This record gives sequence, structure tokens and C-alpha cells, in this order.
Amino acid sequence: QVQLKESGGGLVQPGGSLRLSCAASTNIFSIAIMGWYRQGPGKQRELVASIGPGGSTNYADDVTGRFSISRDNAKNTLDLQMTSLKPEDTAVYYCNARRLDRAVIYWGTGTLVTVSS
Repeated sequence: QVQLKESGGGLVQPGGSLRLSCAASTNIFSIAIMGWYRQGPGKQRELVASIGPGGSTNYADDVTGRFSISRDNAKNTLDLQMTSLKPEDTAVYYCNARRLDRAVIYWGTGTLVTVSS
């Protein structure tokens, strides 16, 4: 019953910036760990960044200092601000929610980010 929808993907030059957004169909952010994952060509899906209900964040080593995850519980939105983009950041980025009150995980359908070389 919860839908996640990513937006903001596109083509960007190396060193450029891009902001991704995830909109949830209902307010679940207060009881879920929200995250951004990505899957690049020939790679497994990997965690990019996550944020807990209390605001604690976690970042993959290769995006630390370049990406910033944030959430607005009132608006049911999750953002990923990406800066200093590299070609290896090219991937489909997925919004994810892991509920803490029940064993269920939600995924968006992804948005493609292409960083040209």
C-alpha cells in the first residue's frame, strides 16, 4: 500500500551536481529507515546512503563528502543531493524504505543517473 517514486535523474557532466527526490504515497518516514541504493552496469545493487527515524545517517565510503541524504517527514519526501559526480556514479538509483514496525521493505522503480566521461 506504500508507493515510492524517484525523480530527478538525468545526464550530468563529471564534477557536476544533481538532486534526486523520492516521494512516498503515505507518511512512513517516522517508522522506517529510508535509503538510496544504486545499481550500476554489471554491478550488484548497493547502499548509497540511509537515514533513520532519528536522523542518523550512513554513507557508502565512496560517496562520503560528496552526497547528502535528507528527509522531510511532513512532505513524505527523501532527497539525495549529489555533488562532484564521477562516471562511476552512473547507475539506476532506487529509493528504499525498511519499516521498523513490521517485516516489509518498499522499493521505488528507480531513476537513471548518467555521468558522462
